[in-house]
Amino acid sequence: MVKRDSSYIELFDESIRGLFKDALRISLNDPGMALFLRRTIKWQAQAARVRAAWEEKGLHVPAFMIASITHRCNLQCSGCYARAHHRPVEEEMNNAELRSVVAEASELGISIVLLAGGEPLARPEILNITRDFPRIIFPLFTNGLLLDSAAIVKLKGQRNVIPVISMEGEETETDARRGKGVYRRLQGVIADLHGERIFFGTSITVTQRNFDLVTDERFIGGLFARGCRLFFFIDYVPVEEGTDDLVLTEAQRAQEAEAILSLRANFPGLFVAFPGGEEEFGGCLAAGRGFVHLSPEGRVEPCPFSLLISLRGDRTGERVDVRRSEVKRCTKQLIWRIEPSHR
Repeated sequence: MVKRDSSYIELFDESIRGLFKDALRISLNDPGMALFLRRTIKWQAQAARVRAAWEEKGLHVPAFMIASITHRCNLQCSGCYARAHHRPVEEEMNNAELRSVVAEASELGISIVLLAGGEPLARPEILNITRDFPRIIFPLFTNGLLLDSAAIVKLKGQRNVIPVISMEGEETETDARRGKGVYRRLQGVIADLHGERIFFGTSITVTQRNFDLVTDERFIGGLFARGCRLFFFIDYVPVEEGTDDLVLTEAQRAQEAEAILSLRANFPGLFVAFPGGEEEFGGCLAAGRGFVHLSPEGRVEPCPFSLLISLRGDRTGERVDVRRSEVKRCTKQLIWRIEPSHR
């Protein structure tokens, strides 16, 4: 077995602590949120100690899990990586199975479970599961259109769930990918979240075409004025033929890093770049280095973008599948099989 380079782990854990400390700093005018974040910083530190204990026993547990909980979606966005997987039709994990996975992840020290899809709110019962794990942070990546009044009421009582609304820029850019009228509907959702004092963010798919717009301080300032405090910049990954011209150039990648530093200096918000932000940790954080991906069917995979990697069986023909084994064993299998070549 290839010896693991674990030198980045302390740096990665420190970056998580720093992220929540920054969140606390920008939330001091909201006493309820500030109290929650103080508790969260303590809980995140406890989870890091649990992961360190597993590391001593020979099992590396990543801090993050990306859980794609359904293939279902109410939109048909162009260039959607989830639809591009063309997976065979299989039964998705039921609520009991999904709850069991989250419970075991918590016991292992996984402290952030990013909820994705499809559209995760196509399974509104997910908010009944997140409610029972208040020490785990659940960024909820959503197209926003299913954030109705019932969902917002639940979110008000679950500060550990952070809705992150996907968009591509202003009305022209967002509607071009997501459909006519989506941008205007999202403005209503954003106003509702801000009005209820719910901490929320946005996920921006960054391409060659919208790069100048979405990294401009005027665009970010507009979202900031409407209450957004968390910004994810997700570099476009080509999943359809003929879309390579949307991928950022090397010059734009360098400019993106500089732009994010400038935004952090000028706005009291949280700014995260993916995958650009991975470089400081020695490269790609997939395949268990920083996170694992859970498919709707319960397969533990290296990354949600890994379209060409098959994890349907290990050397003995078993599936890397939480329906047939524990999260612990599946994660260990995944890292053992992939990590030596996944740097």
